[in-house]
Order: sequence, then structure tokens, then C-alpha cells
Amino acid sequence: MSRKLLILLFVLTSILTACGQDPLVKRQVIAIAPMDQENLFLQVDKHISLTPRPRETFPFPIKLGEVGPADSLYSGKRQYPFYCMTIDAGLGQPLVDNQEGYGVTVYDENDEIIGYSKDCMVTSRIDYFYTLTGTDKIRAYDLDNPPARAEIATTEIDGKPVPEIFRLERGSINRYIYFLTMLVSETSLGVRDTKQYWNNKLIYQFKGGASIGFRQGRMGAERLINRRLTLLRQGYAVIASSGNNTSYSYNMLLAEDTARRVKAQFTSLYGDPLYTLGIGGSGGGLAQYLIAQNSTGVLDGLMPIYSFPDMVSQSIFLLDCDLLQHYFNVTDNANSKWKDWEQRENIEGMNGINGFDHPYTFLVPLNQLFAGAWPSMPNGSSECVYSWFIAATFFYNPKQGFVKPYFSDKVKEQVNWTYWQDLAQIYGTDRHGFARTTWGNEGVQYGLRAMQRGDINIEEFIHLNQYIGSWVPQDKMRKETAFTPFGMKFPIWLSLWSRNNITEPKSHIAKRKPSDPQAIVNGYKYGQIFIGKAELPILEIRHYLEDDLNMHHTLASFETRLRIQEYQGHNENQVVWISHKDHIPIDKGIAFLDQWLLAIRASEDKDPITSKPADLADACIDYQGKVQFEGEDVWDGEWNNKPLGKCSKIYPIYSNIRVQAGGPWAGSIFKCGRIPVGDAIERGLYGNVSIQAYQGQLENIFPDGVCDYSQGDIGKPDLGLTPTLQAHKNKHSNQSSLLGSGQKLER
Repeated sequence: MSRKLLILLFVLTSILTACGQDPLVKRQVIAIAPMDQENLFLQVDKHISLTPRPRETFPFPIKLGEVGPADSLYSGKRQYPFYCMTIDAGLGQPLVDNQEGYGVTVYDENDEIIGYSKDCMVTSRIDYFYTLTGTDKIRAYDLDNPPARAEIATTEIDGKPVPEIFRLERGSINRYIYFLTMLVSETSLGVRDTKQYWNNKLIYQFKGGASIGFRQGRMGAERLINRRLTLLRQGYAVIASSGNNTSYSYNMLLAEDTARRVKAQFTSLYGDPLYTLGIGGSGGGLAQYLIAQNSTGVLDGLMPIYSFPDMVSQSIFLLDCDLLQHYFNVTDNANSKWKDWEQRENIEGMNGINGFDHPYTFLVPLNQLFAGAWPSMPNGSSECVYSWFIAATFFYNPKQGFVKPYFSDKVKEQVNWTYWQDLAQIYGTDRHGFARTTWGNEGVQYGLRAMQRGDINIEEFIHLNQYIGSWVPQDKMRKETAFTPFGMKFPIWLSLWSRNNITEPKSHIAKRKPSDPQAIVNGYKYGQIFIGKAELPILEIRHYLEDDLNMHHTLASFETRLRIQEYQGHNENQVVWISHKDHIPIDKGIAFLDQWLLAIRASEDKDPITSKPADLADACIDYQGKVQFEGEDVWDGEWNNKPLGKCSKIYPIYSNIRVQAGGPWAGSIFKCGRIPVGDAIERGLYGNVSIQAYQGQLENIFPDGVCDYSQGDIGKPDLGLTPTLQAHKNKHSNQSSLLGSGQKLER
């Protein structure tokens, strides 16, 4: 693009923005509505899974042309501000619900303001789509001007060819956009409740993403249909909600409430399915685990893809990443060791690759200059940098907010923009009005395992822990310095690694932050943390992405497994497949889960273990879809303190920052028990390293002691749970050996 054209575009953009024509600014939230509804917030005594859910109060189904409920059933008051995304979803403007200026502006056909929408409601409607012949492309089907029959692809149902036409119903439930779709016949177009091609099996589509809430969310109709096209062609029905998309919220109480109601809308129209199978990746995977853990009646089986156990656990090491990068690049910049990304890996645990290209490496020397350190261009990267780049800024900094102008400056100043603030009704707030947070690093000895192995010396270990510091209190945090030059999609950060908000050394020691015990208690009780209670058929699938430094690291599957094993005494209802990134084994996995779920339905005891397909086991899969190895021991490794399994040798499993600090591989300790440094030395916590001469220095750094992870999470409350599948370990011990033959099978 020429320089003159760039200048012209810049001028035009400036004029349009000045005239109020920026599409986002035009419909940004300009005022915050009061949270004054008397809406039910589920009261939990022990664990949320022990608390009955209230009976439905809304008369489902929602009629076409009418709106669903705005208030949730049991997940508390409506959150404000709330940015409407009905236009982004292709549904037009939201309904006007106030004249006081709350929410986004709504216009008439002449672009005149007719009111405002704080709740983003839309009426329920039906649209039709079809698959273009010879492709997987989805197109809108216009009833008044239908496509030629030859343009519509065909599929086979009960041995007969039928056109691939899909009915899609959309509307609003709990203020989010819901979706119901299935294959329908040409003769039923315009009729809402026909289901002649439905196979009586239901898929609940979840979706991932990172979020701090405050937005309605969207999902494109064509993209939703295309994502599950293979299943829709077989007669499956698919339902979804933008409220079950973690790009827009990680509130798992609200996500469960919303999923339950979307399913109620579907069943009120079409009847109960044989089963409901969850499917979705990343945050859409962890949402399945938590909804299945916390409640019944929503899901019967799970297919988490690229899953984490939960987002709260990921925040433990996520918020360590910036601390370490600031230390490596500024505080200890003179140490040439940190120019080697494999040396950083010894501290971070996650993969580090020398020579790996990162598109924003130019920001490193720029920020080193601003911080007063000698600048250098990095020659490599790590997962901490490449995947979690500035994630902490948006996840934890209450002053940061969104890059895009969804909210006016006035609104931005009134809101604390963090993951925890999105869930303030669950976590509670402190005396400053900030949501309580689970994260802390008191007593954490960063790089402990590296020091034990000799990868760093004792002086480097002490220096790291002396100066790494922590996050300043939320009421002291500042917005990071960044600007977005015209033509760039991403801001240029001038305060990288959150250096404006990291504690500075006082008396040569940087202060650490304690975890908030009440936040931890509430997180556990309200099911925001996965404790291993997963009593349904589970097939977890992920690509092996460690060589791409992708955030969807392999360890997450085994963090989940360790928790399941701790809670249930076994993991026989959870299978893990990891494949080369060029092969997607989802369809094959669906066939196994279908077999498994139907077997449970046909059984007398409804036992997921005895109903499990005999040839379904943990496996690693190559780029052609060929099973390389399978069996119960193929993924063994350091994470479960066993010799490397055959799959672990092909697809190595990395750790993370807290594991390298001596923490558990399950990654589930938010508040460690602490012991005096002297006791840690006596117990051999430092291995063969002679550390007595440094005891005084360590005691100055850790005056209240160092982490003793053998005590578990001392913040975890009594949840009142008794594992319900423990007996299966003995009951099915013979079957276990059959399921884990470890033989290589060709399929």
C-alpha cells in the first residue's frame, strides 16, 4: 500500500471518528446501569455439587418473535456494564430497554437515536442455511429466493440422499445469544418443530478464549454450522450459547445456568435426547469439566479439546510469567545465561526454543531502554513469552481494560477490568471494592528444582528469589503504557512485563503477595476450580503443540488426570488422545463416545466403567491418523513419577514455573503451607546442595518460611464430598488390565 494512500486512509478515519462514525464508538457503552435486581444467587454451604438447583421459573419454549429471560435462574444479579454484540452476531440491533442512557445506543433506520440497551436482548428467530455443493461452505438459504437444487450438497440419512439444509434458531437467554440447529427437509422449511432427520443425539458446543467478562459475545451462524458439519450431516442436533464461550466470560456458575436453559429451550421443542455430549476446545474444554463436576442434568459425556483443568489454576503460573520476564530482561539482564532460552526453560518449566521467531521481539530492547537496562534483541522464545504475552496485563490489571473502545472513557474509569472482577459475586470484594483474588507467591522458591539439579548455582537461586518480587496491590496498580500507531492491529507496549505494577526491592528484597484465603474458599465452593470430580465418560483430545510454544501445553491433560485420580482413586473414565497437529481425530472420537454413551443408556447400573468400549484407551497418533502406541502406561513420565511411556518419548511433556519451584504436578495449590528455612534444610528440601552457609540470606527473603507442598493447599476448605467412584478401582481391577494392554494397534 502506498504512503499517500495510507495518509488518505488515516485522514478519513480521523474524520469519521471525529464525526462519531466509528462503528465501535458509535455503539459503545456510555453509562453503567445499576445492579439492583433481586435475582437469586445460589447459596453454597460445602461444594456446589451438593447444592440442589432451583426449579425453572421461565415458561420454555420461548415463542418466536419474543424474548427469553434476562435474569439468570440462580447465578446472581445481572452484571453491568454489558456490551451488546447482536450486530456482530448478524442479528441486528438489540431491543431498546431504557431511555436513561444505560448500555449501548440504539438507532432507527434514519440513524436517529431511539433509546438504549443495557441487556442486549433480541427476539427469537429462525434462519436457514445450506452447504454449497462440492464444498464445506455454508450459505444463507433465502426462503423467498431459494438456491437452485444443484447448488445444495446432499448427505445420506437412513440410506437415502437428503439436501443439506439446516434450521438455525437464535435468540437471547440470560442476555447471551443462544443457538439451536439441525438438519431439516425441504418440505419443512418455515416450520419450527419438525425433527424428522434428528437422530435423537444432542451436541452442546462450547468454545474457548481468554476473557475478563462484560461482553455479550457472538458466534457466527455459518461458522457454528461448519464447525460441527460432519455431525449435523449425520443427524445430530447442535446447541450453543455465547455465554458458553470463554472469550466472553469464565463465570462457570453463569455458564452452567445458561447451558441448562439453552438445553431446556431445545428439549421443550423437540423432547429429551438419548444423550447430550459436550464438545469444545481450550476454555470450552475446561467448561465441560467444571459443569460436569458441579451439576447434573446438563451433560452426559465430555470431549474436551486442548483443555485446561480450570482457568484459576492456570493463573498460578500465568501471573508468574511477567515476573520472570522482568527479572530475566531487566533485573538480571547482565547475566548472559538468560540469553539462552533453554536455560530459562530450567526455571519456567515450559518449553523454550533458541532461534524461535516471535513477531514482537522488537519490543524487548525498546522496553529494556525504558527500564534502564542494556538493550538486546532476543534470539528465541518460550511459551511464557510467545503464548502468554501481555496476558497478565489484561487478566489481572484492573486499570487496563479492553484495547477496542467497547466502553466510553467514563465507564472505563468506573470498572475494575479483571478476570476476578467478572466473578465478583462469587469471589467477593475487598475494602477497596476490588474482587478478591486467589493468586499469591509467598514462600515460593522459584528455580528450586533447577538449583537442585545444578542448572543454576546457589547464588543465582538466591538472587532470583530476592528480586523477583510480586504484583503490587490492586488499588496501587496503573495502566500499562502502550499506543497503537495507525495501520497496526496490535499496540506497541512501552511497559512490557507489567513493570509498572511489579514490587520494587526494599532493603534489597522485593515483597511477595499473599493469596486471599476467602477467594480460595469461594473458588472451591462455587466450582471454579476442578477438584477431579468427573464421573462421566471423557475423551480428551489435543494436538501436540509444544514445538509451537502454544499455550495449550500437554501437561494440562495430566494435571486434570492427577486430580481425577486423587478424587476418584482411578481415571478409568478419562481417556487422553494426543495427535500430531496435522491430524484431527475428532470424528473417530465421537464414534467411540457415541458407543460408550449408548452402552451406558442400555445398561442396568449406568456404570461408565463397565460400559466403556474395550478398545478405547490412551493413545498417541501420528500425522496420518495412525495410532502409534496405546494403553494405560503410554503417557507415564515425571508427572506421575514413573518411567517414560512410549507416547511420552514421542511427545515429551513439559512442566511449568510452579512445578520447577517444587510444587505438585497437579498444579492445584493456591496457598502453600510454610516451614522455616532451617526445617526445610533439615528435611532435605534443597537436595544435595550445601546451603547452610546461605540460611541467613534465605531467612531474610522468606521471613515467614518457604513452601512445604506436602501440606497440600491449606486454603482449600472442607467441601463435604465423598468420592463416589472409589469402589470401581477394586470392582473393575481385572478390566483395567485389559484396557491398558500397551500394545500397538492398527485401526
